[in-house]
Order: sequence, then structure tokens, then C-alpha cells
Amino acid sequence: MQASQTIGIDLPLKVLAWEDAGGQSWLSHNDPLWITERHGIQQPGDTPASAMRTLLAAVTQGAAMP
Repeated sequence: MQASQTIGIDLPLKVLAWEDAGGQSWLSHNDPLWITERHGIQQPGDTPASAMRTLLAAVTQGAAMP
């Protein structure tokens, strides 16, 4: 938020759990790299956003396992 106060609209990061009309469950979230691009603060090799992307992928994939 120090680099761009407008990023506060997208923070904290959230994950949405939802079910479609066919009964399939889904987890959705905004990609942290997309968020940094949206607010004009992306950097090559953006380590914090890349790390958050990896963490969210691991958490959502782990939650989807039976």
C-alpha cells in the first residue's frame, strides 16, 4: 500500500468458495501479479506477488483435494 494506496481496494486477498448450477464446487481468487499490474506497481521478478501467487495456488489446490 505504500507504493500505491489504491491497492487497498484489493486487499486483504480473498478466496471465494462457490458452487455452480451443476453442483461443482470452485475456489476463485484474483492473481496477485494481476493486482500489482492493475495498480501500476509491477516489477520484473516481483518476488512478494510471485510468492503470494504460489501460496494461493498451494492453498486452493490443497483445499480442493478430498
